[in-house]
Amino acid sequence: MRIMSLKLATLSLLVLAGTGAVSAHDEKAASNGKMQAAPDVNQIIASWPVASRMAAMDMIQKYGQPQEHTASMLMWKNNGPWKWTKVTKETTKHDFPMSHPDLLEQAINYRAPIDKYDDLARYDGSVIVERTKGEMSARCDKEGANFLAINLGNDVATGKKTSEEARIYYAAAIKRFMSTKEMDPYMQKLQFKLQGQGTGDPDRAAM
Repeated sequence: MRIMSLKLATLSLLVLAGTGAVSAHDEKAASNGKMQAAPDVNQIIASWPVASRMAAMDMIQKYGQPQEHTASMLMWKNNGPWKWTKVTKETTKHDFPMSHPDLLEQAINYRAPIDKYDDLARYDGSVIVERTKGEMSARCDKEGANFLAINLGNDVATGKKTSEEARIYYAAAIKRFMSTKEMDPYMQKLQFKLQGQGTGDPDRAAM
């Protein structure tokens, strides 16, 4: 069996060599008679903090396996209404509307009026608007909270709510969910039409 394994490993190495796809790691593994498998997602998240691991499992259950992963991050692209979804091992402390870890970030294509950027920042520091890329993202610990944050961000950007009105609405919706498990419509899905492609703003040359 040892001889057969070595022959199969050598054959695999020769095939890869023909495509120029052999690395030093492959050669070493083949010489040992086996190829080293990359860790799967479950192995990666096993040592993550509980909140990050739970968010990762929720996203896997809803959207399937991530398209990209590292030791500290899982990422999905074009999953559901989102342009991308990212779960990170590292958490960021966020005290609005109550203390919680930010670790689940989800984005959409979005072009916000420049004169609304300050209002959006006052509304929620974990709602991020990127002018050049043409994206708006929300970062929290639950997808429902991200839906809520993005929907209210759109209300602020379009003038439907002031920053303070959006903060009051957000806190009330989260409080109601925590006490009754009733999900506000803003927590269930995006309540506005996505802008699609072409939301980026590359600015203009100055020299």
